[in-house]
Amino acid sequence: MNAVTIKDVATRAGVSPATASRVLSGNPSTSAESRELVERAVRELDFRPNAQARALRSTRSDTVGLLVSDVRNPFFADLAHTIEQALLELGYVTLLGNANENQQQQDRYLDTLISRRVDGVIVAPQGTDSASIEALLAREVPTVFVDRTVPGLDVPSVTTDSGPGIRAAVRHLAELGHTRVGYIAGPQSVSTGRERLESWTAAIAEQGLSDDPALVHVGDFQSASGSAAVHAFLSLDQPPTAILAADSLMAVGAIAMLHRLDLRIGRDVAVVAFDDIEWFSLIDPALTVISHSVEDMGATAVALLQEVISGGRPESVTLVSELVIRASSSSPVPTPPRSLGRN
Repeated sequence: MNAVTIKDVATRAGVSPATASRVLSGNPSTSAESRELVERAVRELDFRPNAQARALRSTRSDTVGLLVSDVRNPFFADLAHTIEQALLELGYVTLLGNANENQQQQDRYLDTLISRRVDGVIVAPQGTDSASIEALLAREVPTVFVDRTVPGLDVPSVTTDSGPGIRAAVRHLAELGHTRVGYIAGPQSVSTGRERLESWTAAIAEQGLSDDPALVHVGDFQSASGSAAVHAFLSLDQPPTAILAADSLMAVGAIAMLHRLDLRIGRDVAVVAFDDIEWFSLIDPALTVISHSVEDMGATAVALLQEVISGGRPESVTLVSELVIRASSSSPVPTPPRSLGRN
């Protein structure tokens, strides 16, 4: 009697050999109906797959792709470390990519990860329209979004609700007496940039602070745009007495420019940053921040991906943000900091 083959199983189940193979290898992309048909055919035919051949054909690579927005950003560096360590404990090797806040660079990495047949992908997406992200989903590569999302795409994600932290920061500055606060916004092409600007706009309206459009500078989540924002703010006839930066790298650029202009943080200008990177608490003065847990975000992203790889459809998770008050935020000085045009 000839040995039963996978083609025999596929014929009995009424599916293609490829589908039968995916079911037998545990691939989560197969439908419940296909799995039931193949499993019944296996029982009826008493099919016993050859273990060695099954291992050679396995689609599992024990690798996961991780694509962060910018490896120079301390928040994403910490996030990548958290995710990599959690994946390693589960037996996965992490292939790390750096999008550099650029959609074309993101897509190049994603195309490579697809070709390498990774078991899953965790990505902080760039922009709102990516053919490579669409290709990931079309190929049913288990995918999780981290920190950011893409409108219209039903992908499990772990993000932060920026609203509570931003409202608390604006309320804190208002209570100190600030009425003109400069906001360094992130790019509006990504979800965090849009959501934080929306939260900022609502918060200053609630507190009755100036809504002068010149007090909002749209940056790109990189340090140079933080420096450019400070330069623009201090060129105004009425410069802001406080500045809030929507991410850590733009805050770093803002701090560098303030130092270059010999303005004292916490005395001449109050400064608040989104993201609590380790050294923000160590500089003098220590920086007031809007904090959210990078450890929780990384651990949750890995847990969600595990569930997707296993064939589940987990709900997205939203973490909370909170204000951590330190010495960099203080009451405004009697006269506002000088503009660049007045020495």
